[in-house]
Amino acid sequence: MGFCDDSFLLSTDVAADLFHRVAARRPIIDYHCHLSPQDIAADRRFENLHAAWLEGDHYKWRAMRADGVHEDRITGAASPREKFQAWAETVPHTLRNPLFHWTHLELRRHFGIEDLLEGTSAEKIWTEANRQLATGPLTARGILDAMRVELVGTTDDPADSLDAHHQIARSGLKVRVVPTFRPDAAGKVRQPDRLQAWAKRLSTAAGIAADTHAGLLAALAKRHDDFATAGCRATDHGLESLAAADCTDTEAAAIWRRAMGGTPATADEADRFATSIVLHVARLNHQKGWVTQLHLGPFRDPNPLLAKQLGADAGCDTIGDARQGPGLVRFLGALAADNSLGRTILYNINPADNALFAALPGSFQDGIVPGKIQWGSGWWFMDQERGMRDQINMLSDLGLLSRFVGMVTDSRSFLSYPRHEYFRRILCDLVGTDVATGRLPDRRDWLDSLVAGVCDGNARSMFRAAAPARNGAPA
Repeated sequence: MGFCDDSFLLSTDVAADLFHRVAARRPIIDYHCHLSPQDIAADRRFENLHAAWLEGDHYKWRAMRADGVHEDRITGAASPREKFQAWAETVPHTLRNPLFHWTHLELRRHFGIEDLLEGTSAEKIWTEANRQLATGPLTARGILDAMRVELVGTTDDPADSLDAHHQIARSGLKVRVVPTFRPDAAGKVRQPDRLQAWAKRLSTAAGIAADTHAGLLAALAKRHDDFATAGCRATDHGLESLAAADCTDTEAAAIWRRAMGGTPATADEADRFATSIVLHVARLNHQKGWVTQLHLGPFRDPNPLLAKQLGADAGCDTIGDARQGPGLVRFLGALAADNSLGRTILYNINPADNALFAALPGSFQDGIVPGKIQWGSGWWFMDQERGMRDQINMLSDLGLLSRFVGMVTDSRSFLSYPRHEYFRRILCDLVGTDVATGRLPDRRDWLDSLVAGVCDGNARSMFRAAAPARNGAPA
């Protein structure tokens, strides 16, 4: 067995058969990512390998800092070639980190390059990849097509323009590209300056003044409708944790009024206010049949020096240890109590919460929609081999793996799609090993159905339910 060969991560004959015959042939439903809809609309041709691969990739930036690379060669003023060289020199030091696997899978799958990336091979790889990027099919749309991506769910602020999404819809692109409504900015009541600027943008986008709490909710509802016309089928919410206490409408209105006047909310007020926004949006989602996604747990920007220097999403965030159970139970219970709990996917960033997130959905299933409440795939610090195996095993123990909606890239890079292959190989290896050890029967019809469902079938069912017709055709 050689590095990254056809048997990569597949330890049994059954695993290899399931992967090559079933999983490898399935399309990709990438229902949560951070790809740029503007790049897809313009069918961006990437200027060089740095632009396609390192630009905005905080996973690589974080590893480079840990390897002693100066910030100038990561996000600073160094040239794209110099930054790529710094990454190439870092790669041999990522042995046993998922970046080592992802790096070489991406070079192989997109460019056919099987050389190991290191300082001495950087020039050869840079030249060949740039040659293909300059004239070949590896544009933004070309990559999606080559990777057999069926659906892309981008991540969009309610104040963002949807022009790029409308342009994509009119273009006849075979890949379905839809926005995802992410109203996190509405909860930043501890940062009045930032909140006021965002509220002005939201007001302009919605055509409704958001300077009052009632205006905010009306503007969010208007943009929720606007997103629906663009094909949206999900919202996404990122919080350290959900509040375990209520925020009444009167309290929320006062918190918003003070923040808009320049007075920051307390930590407790901010937590309760942000949760009230998520509850409000979740009820809107239920009315439209959308999916609510909750990404819970990270400590954001813990290093004040780097945060001031680089801003958000620069590879400085980390795993948080907030208590998740009380807020989650209260949130799901409040929606269930008034029959407004819709399709929901829960993601945790701390592996200590795995059992909670695996078991809790079972308390809120409705016996009508299969897999209505889901524990999502290993996310961020857990989307590596151990994290994926642990997530699949815990879900199998406490839920139904066969109803799992599977992997997402959660990435800003178009070259990240081999992460789906990585996940599928791990899934098939786990199932194949169970057959080889007598834990599962060798019923290929059952096994094929499980693998196909987790690869794409279950996600297609969950997100198709919310999809409006386009161009007169059924969704």
